[in-house]
Amino acid sequence: MSNKNNNWIKLESLEQLKEVKKSKNLSLLFKHSTRCSISSMAKARLDKGLNQLADFDCYYLDLIAHRDISAAIADQFQVHHESPQVVLVKNGESYHDASHLDISIAEIKEATDYINKK
Repeated sequence: MSNKNNNWIKLESLEQLKEVKKSKNLSLLFKHSTRCSISSMAKARLDKGLNQLADFDCYYLDLIAHRDISAAIADQFQVHHESPQVVLVKNGESYHDASHLDISIAEIKEATDYINKK
């Protein structure tokens, strides 16, 4: 399920997270707190650059509504829980995570270059 149309895929179940973990595609998980202005700002920055991530599966998690999935992301990909947070995943491994104002399309693309060289 690639993101050719530049839309977020809502992450709403642990079953979906299992599929992300099994996927050989590059997946971006964005953990968004709908109650946080910094999270809203990070989402707006990502929304502006989402078209640059057309080869990604871009998942949006409302972590207020799905705290269980947020906790599972931290556990399964061995990243410290933050909000907002992006986690870049491929082949069941986390290659990059960033939070708050460190979330940027440029950093995501740089991490992607590293992954593609492996």
